[in-house]
Amino acid sequence: MSADPQTIDPQRLIAEPLRWRWGEVVFWLTLLLPYWLAPTYLSLASQIAIAALFALSLDLILGYAGIISLGHAAFFGVGAYTAAVLVLRAHWLEPFSGLVISGLAAAVLGWLTSFLIVRVSKLALLMVTLGVGVLLAEAANRLSWLTGGNDGLHEIDVWPLLGRFTFDLYGRTAFFYALAVLFLMFLGARRLIQSPFGLSLRGLRENMRRMPALGAPIRHRQRVIYTIAAFYAGVAGALLTQTTQSVALEAVSFQRSAEILIMLVLGGTGRLYGGIVGAILFLVARDQLADMNPQYWFFWLGGLLVLVVLFLPGGIVGSVDRFWRWIARRR
Repeated sequence: MSADPQTIDPQRLIAEPLRWRWGEVVFWLTLLLPYWLAPTYLSLASQIAIAALFALSLDLILGYAGIISLGHAAFFGVGAYTAAVLVLRAHWLEPFSGLVISGLAAAVLGWLTSFLIVRVSKLALLMVTLGVGVLLAEAANRLSWLTGGNDGLHEIDVWPLLGRFTFDLYGRTAFFYALAVLFLMFLGARRLIQSPFGLSLRGLRENMRRMPALGAPIRHRQRVIYTIAAFYAGVAGALLTQTTQSVALEAVSFQRSAEILIMLVLGGTGRLYGGIVGAILFLVARDQLADMNPQYWFFWLGGLLVLVVLFLPGGIVGSVDRFWRWIARRR
């Protein structure tokens, strides 16, 4: 017997995906295990959490709005350098407000460049985003009086978290700090994606020509999500500066943009957990392969990427999701 259409609540359809499933709870609890099982790798674990947040920011525009970018590290670098300048030049040592200010600085840049992004598509879009990233990298190199140039900025010491927890050499504080920020930002992204605004973004990704017929302001929504993604990337960059107490040109380099794109492809685009899983896989593999073969470790990562693209379309998270759906159909 089919359900009566009159009894279906549209708001319930939107709110339904917001309910936590047991697999999600287990996943987040599993992320805490390195503190007990691998205490010597907490610094790596904090870097994974930062990379996951950065990948999440790229997924907001690539996986949900269909805006591909080769210069997303520009916003990451702006956030990283803003956090450093706040400490060294403005003596702003409070870490939480420093994160917000750094994210807002990146969001301003994202809003300004979004007017260019919405005017182009496909190959032109790739070139524009790449050009913005290259310009920011060169500006950071030239403004050595502010950014330190090739030498970077060091000894960026912020106040202890909550006035009690200092950033120790073992990475304990950095691990919980980065993981907590990732979780909070993930909650915000999760709520955004499942909102009517997020559903309209998926419509833009699937068929941009039909959305104006529904009254959706295409360019405005693209600018909004691009600005939000820039904010997320800026917060990730500021996290890197605060936890490592240094920042260098690598934070705004093309390599940073390429690596984060690889992480997202490995994990799966258009899935909030894809960036997190991809960051874990990429950084753990890089750490282990670099120990085994310091000269050719990137060769094996390239092979892994090819295998995932060929045999796991949709990334690891997408393949796992298809597997569980197949199991459900069999039942």
